[in-house]
Amino acid sequence: MPHHLNRIAEDLVKAKLENYWPGFELAAYALYDKRNVYLFNHPKFSNNPQCTYHILSWDVQFTGDTIILYEEYPTAIVNMDSYEDYEDLYSIVVHELFHGYQYIKDEKRFPDEMMGITYPLSKENVELRNQERTNLYHALLENNIIKKKQYLNAFSGLREKRAAKIEEYLTYEKLIETIEGPAWYVELRAYSEKSPLDYHSVLKKYAQQLINKYESTSSIRSSCYSSGLFMCLLLEELSPGWMESFFDREETLYDLLKQHTGDFMEDSIADVKISSETEEVVNFAIEKRIKAFEEFNEQAGIHLYIEGEITAESFDPMNIIPLEDRLLHKNFIKVRMNNQDFLFQQPVIAHVGNGIKYINKLHLILGKRPIENSDSLTIDGVGEIKGKYKKQENIWHLFIP
Repeated sequence: MPHHLNRIAEDLVKAKLENYWPGFELAAYALYDKRNVYLFNHPKFSNNPQCTYHILSWDVQFTGDTIILYEEYPTAIVNMDSYEDYEDLYSIVVHELFHGYQYIKDEKRFPDEMMGITYPLSKENVELRNQERTNLYHALLENNIIKKKQYLNAFSGLREKRAAKIEEYLTYEKLIETIEGPAWYVELRAYSEKSPLDYHSVLKKYAQQLINKYESTSSIRSSCYSSGLFMCLLLEELSPGWMESFFDREETLYDLLKQHTGDFMEDSIADVKISSETEEVVNFAIEKRIKAFEEFNEQAGIHLYIEGEITAESFDPMNIIPLEDRLLHKNFIKVRMNNQDFLFQQPVIAHVGNGIKYINKLHLILGKRPIENSDSLTIDGVGEIKGKYKKQENIWHLFIP
């Protein structure tokens, strides 16, 4: 039995959670490994006060670190095998529990994930965005109030400049910051409490995503976590008590922070000069995508192409790499074919048409030969998929009706 379970239960008490965020309520949560699920605080299994957690056999519902509706109740789930140190595991559980709390509070400021996957790699936007993030970083670390305001004003001015160019995509960024920034905020608080590192070192660790231009350009969605976190930390400093009414508002984190900025001279950013570093950053992001697809295609095994009418039911938006009309789902994808749901817990390339949900071809690489039936293939760990198939050495095609 994993040795952190009782310690987690002891640490995740309401009084402690409210130190991270006022009113933070404990939703259900589950820690799992390849065999078992250890479910805590779930109303369906809370009738035994002597039992801290309820043990279930693992099933496909428990995939990734996220929030799910388990037995119609919001449940934070975390894969224990992904974390070696207690402070990492504990802080991620707190992070996911906050998403459960958002559900309890009826949070509605969620983004359209399509925007993140189709986000354009414009050099001008990358230039302005990275300047913006640098100013946000300095605004938090600066102690001189006049300089702090200057950094904040520059941050806001750069963001408004971007808004004129990519308004709908900037809305996506602001909503990701609003959902994930507070979750990262409580995660940082929890990590700092358990970690042997001092607070400045913890802050520096979390700041890397904000100031690393290469990674923030390559991973737009996850880069918004850190900008949202830094906005939370600045609001804590500039507007004490801002969290009390946060879930009663419609504004994004940026809207709240913008109230503390002044005017920024538009002329100073009227002409955007693309730096050589930005050229490198954009090329790096494109090459990283291409390399991910090349590495996928170079894997040994049976290359199976499933073609037909396929609908994406669920996926991990943080672990998708787009390239032209293809999406590499690095973690998992659940799809609907032949009026049945199938979960692929492995890297899969989806060829998409009209939007990310509508797939015309899946490409996966199998380590184990499918079982051939007269009108279907049975794939290990996935199930039986009806359709006609043909094969040539290690390349197989399955055509679903």
